[in-house]
Amino acid sequence: MSYRVSIALATALFGVTLAGCSGGSSGADVAMVNGDHITRADYDAKLEAGPQGKAVLNQLVQTDLIDQYGRDNHVDISDADVQKREDEIKAKYPPGQFETILKSQNLTEADVQRILREQLIVEKAVSGSVHVSDTDVQAYLTKNHATLDTAEQVRAKHILVADLKTAQMIEDKLKAGGDFAALAKQYSTDPSSKDKGGELGFFAKGQMVPAFQAAAFSQKIGVVGPPVHSPFGYHIIVVEEEKPAQVATLANSRDKILKLLTQQQQAAQIPAFLSNLRSKATITIYDDKLKDALPPVVPAPASAGPAASAAAASPAAASAAAAPTAAAPSAAATK
Repeated sequence: MSYRVSIALATALFGVTLAGCSGGSSGADVAMVNGDHITRADYDAKLEAGPQGKAVLNQLVQTDLIDQYGRDNHVDISDADVQKREDEIKAKYPPGQFETILKSQNLTEADVQRILREQLIVEKAVSGSVHVSDTDVQAYLTKNHATLDTAEQVRAKHILVADLKTAQMIEDKLKAGGDFAALAKQYSTDPSSKDKGGELGFFAKGQMVPAFQAAAFSQKIGVVGPPVHSPFGYHIIVVEEEKPAQVATLANSRDKILKLLTQQQQAAQIPAFLSNLRSKATITIYDDKLKDALPPVVPAPASAGPAASAAAASPAAASAAAAPTAAAPSAAATK
């Protein structure tokens, strides 16, 4: 399942999670306006009759169908599989941003792992119909060579402060053997990196403001650089690792392309799989306001076959699916 498809499914399931968390006791008031009560019954009736309530029911049905399929077909998704997928998604974000997103959505770690477990069930369900040949891989490389090339990157950490005097004091402490992570936590004003030891991860040219970029791509590895002034304040930067630019070849890109084309084929087959689950299910809706919540099942069109699907895939769409979300290291360092 491509990253975009994963996020689409996750977003749908997030909606269910949020809806489930929002409920309270059936008899309680949900609000009071100048002494007038808004009752739980009125709130629930309005929610059920509206598009949001119907969408929630639709997703709850889909979630249940996926869980039933997994049980009935003995689809084993281990905790290690779920954790690996979660780590892959986290790696697409700057340090701390994934956790911030979950908090903003009122999601727990258990919510996320449940969502990912269901994604993996669906992927396994369609995996038997996925076939990517060496010819498909070579054809994609030929058509999309430029999108697979990687620019020069560096991995760096920084401490951001408001004034030059504080920056120079921190520089002196570091050069005297001070602990970078401890000083970042104590002094840095960059909330996205200060509790991560100042870590920014890898970034390419064009992702940082000019002064920060110039320093990061010119400093020697492991050297504490002098304070660098940017619109955000003063940065003390240490470059930790460099990755040279790389031209894509079959040798260094085969695994990436194979994974991408596999994800494309999975993504193309998932709607038909979910539709098939619905068509075989016996679903009874008792609430009259929700009778039309489930959209009609649309028969899946005849497939042209996996190889044809891979060959016909849009290079632009394929490139977007292959590339993880740009991990702009922090608001304080980026443009």
